[in-house]
Amino acid sequence: MIICIGAGPGDIGYLPQRSAELIRNADVVAGFNAVVNVVQPLIPQSAEVVLMGYRDQVAQLDKVAQLHHAGKKCVVVFMGDIHFSGFQYLERVERACGHPVDTVPGISSAQILASRAKVCFDETTFITFHRRGDLTPFKRHLVHVLEDQRNAIVIPCPWDEARSFMPWHIAAYLLEHGIPAQQPVEVWEHLTQSEAQWRGTLAECAHQRFSDMSIMLIRTMNPIPSQIEPPPEAS
Repeated sequence: MIICIGAGPGDIGYLPQRSAELIRNADVVAGFNAVVNVVQPLIPQSAEVVLMGYRDQVAQLDKVAQLHHAGKKCVVVFMGDIHFSGFQYLERVERACGHPVDTVPGISSAQILASRAKVCFDETTFITFHRRGDLTPFKRHLVHVLEDQRNAIVIPCPWDEARSFMPWHIAAYLLEHGIPAQQPVEVWEHLTQSEAQWRGTLAECAHQRFSDMSIMLIRTMNPIPSQIEPPPEAS
């Protein structure tokens, strides 16, 4: 068995019970160092832990695949939820194994942000730049989302300086492409942990610096009125 799970946004208290059960019964637990650290208290002493980084992930996933094919129960942990920002990594797991694998969803930082900021997902578009390859289509999509008067929850790209697309880069790009300077922006760091929060405008965001563990909310300039009727007043 090999199964991929979302480990949640950083606080183990947000880990689904099903995922916790799978980790407790695993022979092998694998993933990026920071993600495995989140679930470390649940890993049995008998389990083999396979850690990896961006540079050695292919080789380490090959090792996990070998253990899987040898009959070991393997769990690969992803930060947040696989289906929000983890599909490229999932593809690498499946490529190493040579077949599709099962997944268990987790809670994404995007969902936590929506809760903290009280925005509705059906009025919001989620976009992640935490991916390899050409970001241009996703940048253009973000511009169109804001032009259509929707909120945008955005995961920046924190890689090396040549490829990074952090909140200040995102703000500068949007300003260059005609999004109003006064567009409201929030940047949250280390959600479910220290939870540093910044609020300002797009113009101000272009001059701020934030940590790699950041997520953005760019609010619409014209919020959609709530369709939910308020409860009647008590007589």
